[in-house]
Amino acid sequence: MRAIAIISLWAALAGAALSDEAATAIGDADRGAKIFKKCQACHQVGEGAKHRIGPHLNGIFFRPAASFAGYKYSKGMRRAADSGLLWDLEGLEAFLTNPRKAVPGTKMSFAGLKKPKDRADLLAYLRQFSDNPADIPEAAPTARKVEIDLPPEVLALVGDPDFGEYLSTECTTCHQTDGDYDGIPAIIGWPTEDFVIAMHAYKQKQRDHPVMQMMAGRLSDEEIAALAAYFAGLE
Repeated sequence: MRAIAIISLWAALAGAALSDEAATAIGDADRGAKIFKKCQACHQVGEGAKHRIGPHLNGIFFRPAASFAGYKYSKGMRRAADSGLLWDLEGLEAFLTNPRKAVPGTKMSFAGLKKPKDRADLLAYLRQFSDNPADIPEAAPTARKVEIDLPPEVLALVGDPDFGEYLSTECTTCHQTDGDYDGIPAIIGWPTEDFVIAMHAYKQKQRDHPVMQMMAGRLSDEEIAALAAYFAGLE
């Protein structure tokens, strides 16, 4: 029953996660729509989008590279995928700056966007076509670094993985434990300190995602450490 309540709350808060503030956290989406016209010869996005010369770009945020079904990727892109390339903000930013430098052997002929504002605005536009609020950058704890001041004793806490597994059922209502991407970023295998910092950033409302803020706000320091220890041990 508790899991059902969480899912219901997720649905109720989903719209809030796509507020104007969140939508402009990267750049100007309206201006990004105009910049996307440079991409339309090869890529589609939005309802009914299909693969063309390049793959469609729906749900691109936090998707592993070369993971859209039905599209024939270049050898260079497949090599990048095998090396762990993820389309988070860092990966997308590098690729949009200079595609051939970021992914040697890519068949994408576009020279790249040299102006940081152009890249930021285009990413703000593309982010609107994620499947659900979990795909926005604020939802991935490692996507946007947020520095928060935590007492050394909090970072030094050694969590109990067994207790973390007991607590994890609420997390795994949405996040998969096999590492697969299904519209919601995977949270396994993280360094424990990264996980702890991310959860405390949500708890202190330094990260913008209402569901994660609610979930983290209910956890004690010891419970966060236990979850960090549990998920760090999963592969």
